[in-house]
Amino acid sequence: MAANPPGQGFQNKNRVAILAELDKEKKRLIQSQSMNNPGASIPLSRPAVNKEFRDQAEQQHIAAQQKAALQHAHAHSSGFFITQDSSFGNLILPVLPRLDPES
Repeated sequence: MAANPPGQGFQNKNRVAILAELDKEKKRLIQSQSMNNPGASIPLSRPAVNKEFRDQAEQQHIAAQQKAALQHAHAHSSGFFITQDSSFGNLILPVLPRLDPES
């Protein structure tokens, strides 16, 4: 078996001492930061409830926009329109009537 180089034991002890010192410093900084900002670790709101509220508000906003766009289209156009989710972000879609081909 190969023997360890003569200075390797000292290097390992030195690394362990440096890592221990860094860990102590990190803990000290975290503790001093929490003392300076006592409320920093307390969440201000529940993210799940906040997200649900935002989603609901966004859906209501989109519904209101769709209604306004539909009313505008009916007032200013002779075509037919419907509200439907679109892959391209359109609020309303035109409806084209199917005509039977004349024989």
